[in-house]
Amino acid sequence: MLTLVGASHHDAALNVRERLTVAAEALPPLLQRLRAHFGSGAILATCNRFELYLPGDHTRARVVDFLAQECGFDRALADGTFQHRRDGEAVGHLYAVAAGIDSLVLGESEILGQVREAFSACVAAGADHALLSRLFHTAIRVGRRARSETAIGHHALSLSSVAAQQARQLHPEPEHASVLVIGAGEAGRLAAEALVDRGVGRVVVANRTAQRARALADELGGETAPFERLGDALAESDIVIAASGSPDHLVTRGQVIEAMGRRDGKPLIVIDIGVPRDFDPAVRDIPGVHYRDLDGLQAIAQENVRAREAEVGRVRAIVAEEQERFVQWWRHLEVVPTITALTERAEQLRRAEVDKSLRRLGLSPQQEQQLDALTRALVKQLLHDPIAMLRERGDSEAYVDAARTLFRLGEPPLPVDGA
Repeated sequence: MLTLVGASHHDAALNVRERLTVAAEALPPLLQRLRAHFGSGAILATCNRFELYLPGDHTRARVVDFLAQECGFDRALADGTFQHRRDGEAVGHLYAVAAGIDSLVLGESEILGQVREAFSACVAAGADHALLSRLFHTAIRVGRRARSETAIGHHALSLSSVAAQQARQLHPEPEHASVLVIGAGEAGRLAAEALVDRGVGRVVVANRTAQRARALADELGGETAPFERLGDALAESDIVIAASGSPDHLVTRGQVIEAMGRRDGKPLIVIDIGVPRDFDPAVRDIPGVHYRDLDGLQAIAQENVRAREAEVGRVRAIVAEEQERFVQWWRHLEVVPTITALTERAEQLRRAEVDKSLRRLGLSPQQEQQLDALTRALVKQLLHDPIAMLRERGDSEAYVDAARTLFRLGEPPLPVDGA
């Protein structure tokens, strides 16, 4: 039915995953070569996983040979790293991936878009298949269910997201908030971006190097403030993201007291993610100041990890339910041709016997209709249990094979005596 061969952060170290990557521009031609080799298939390639989903039953060795030849992957590396899953296990794995419980960062949401993009690339390369279409569309549904019916995607885990989350909690109307970013480094940018995504009203960047401040302000859609007027910027801001990388405190307790005196009692939220800290930690004792440093944010992040871990069981239940639904759908498809052949064979035999009887008995039109109805009902009753058993036990090839053998399905019908 389905073959999965791939590696992820669970079984491949970072230095190995780096050698298993495929550049974005190389993916379309790779999918086309995959189509030529296997007929169809999809590739889910992210920074933490490289997985091939192929309709049909394919050995791990055959897939690894393809990767070694077509992708330049080291055969020994792939041979010792790639896992092989089949059928329902492969389905359940992709569902768990889409739901975020197989990710390096538990519950992360980016993977859902990556699953969607993987199938879109498959379609664009002409490597799609009805089974893959059903698989990936249902995987996206599972991912959405997991995030809407559980809290697996709640509770920020990255420090930048936790920082933004704390700021939003302390200032529940971000559209009316003014954000001051001290420093122009990556950590401050990520936290500020998370707030901008929530629609903060104003962003101001202050940095010792005016050029870097201007570049970050342009990126965030904000403005700059002279670094030497940091006190004025503090007085005018509601949220401060501090991550300058300065070796010493940039903001003293006295400066914050002075700024608070100009704020008409409005609280000031300080998210200090600098190492060393940009603010004197003593500012946490100033009335109206809500101060969070890196230790505090990391503690919150750990609490959030535990909160997400508590949701894993509920997500696994969704995955199991949807996996069984998919398998049932596939079982039904597998037995449909046999059921169709069985009913057609029975109808051929019934019709032949009825025609033979009509030629001999000389019945009236009404009697002919009664005979036809009687034989139809009899055949329906006789086939009811075999067909029901095929639908219930269609996962076993033995049942399908037995039905096709016992009823000679796929062979020409036997001649009817006297015909």
